[in-house]
Amino acid sequence: MLNTTPPAPAAGNLERASFTGTASEYFGIWIVNVLLTIITLGIYSAWAKVRRNRYFYGNTVILGRSFEYHAKGLQIFLGRLIVIGFFILVNILSIIHPLFSVVTTVLILVALPWLLKRGLRFSARVTSYRNVRFDFVGSAWGAFVSILLGSFVAFITFGILAPLASRWLWRYIFNNMRYGDRPFVTEPRLKSLYGVWWLPALMVVIGAALLGILAAGTIAAMSAMSEDEAAAALAFSPVHFVFILVFVVYGAAALIYRIGVRNVVWSAASLDGRHQLFSDVPRWTYVWVAVTNVIVTIITLGLMRPWAAVRMARFTTEHTGIAVVGDLGEILSSIEATGAAISAEYMDMEGFDFGF
Repeated sequence: MLNTTPPAPAAGNLERASFTGTASEYFGIWIVNVLLTIITLGIYSAWAKVRRNRYFYGNTVILGRSFEYHAKGLQIFLGRLIVIGFFILVNILSIIHPLFSVVTTVLILVALPWLLKRGLRFSARVTSYRNVRFDFVGSAWGAFVSILLGSFVAFITFGILAPLASRWLWRYIFNNMRYGDRPFVTEPRLKSLYGVWWLPALMVVIGAALLGILAAGTIAAMSAMSEDEAAAALAFSPVHFVFILVFVVYGAAALIYRIGVRNVVWSAASLDGRHQLFSDVPRWTYVWVAVTNVIVTIITLGLMRPWAAVRMARFTTEHTGIAVVGDLGEILSSIEATGAAISAEYMDMEGFDFGF
């Protein structure tokens, strides 16, 4: 089988990330989050998100230091209230007069790119590493082109141009990301993106063919039976198994494409024009971890969700890293020195998290 996992960069001091959290530690946080969210009818979910992110960020370590998450529960809660209030208003106006539904639809399409941009900026600015904040400087127009237009292009071409849409999306995210005053850049090649696209695309085509054959055979068989005979035959036919099989195939295809794109994009990315990022997550192992996580979570009625989350975080983190070019101590000291003033500037500028 063709190996599409990008090789780790050879230049520089190669440093892999690690995840130091454990399922037993996270279980205590998770169970409290679940119980308080239920008791408060969902209100506590904003604070639950903060506790969860602080745990996972704080246990993601690279170059001997972990990340930090600085958002506050109130910021997330107020952002969600604003979004919920907006959609309630939209529904009320649509009931009052059908014309309002057209106006509100236009407003949503206009506002969505801005909300997406704000969401990316919020997530970046509440994240820090070595006391230096991240930032996102992308525009709303860039969000419209790369996210909304890109998704539309992939949809109308039945996924044929999905690699192009993925390239637009990740260039928008990475090329507008900053660590202090240092920029990230990624230029993933379309050839490499199509290299990780063909297998999931083939799986989707095979799944569609199976559904088509099944549908045609079922219709032909049912047409020759009475209503009662058709109902009995349908109840004991393998049609349900085939639908489940196709669902699994489609899910696996999505996972294979998603992690393949991650490998390509991250391995084409750099920080400050010198330090090469990389991702070499094995695609089929990733599918195995994701699928077994879901199965175990379902079988245990959700109680093994913390174990699944920690397992996936550790797996993907350990296959991610950076190749630092130059003296590591001097580089980190320089970034900390120039990033300190920028970090102080961001302290009161995060705003609200609108959930986009």
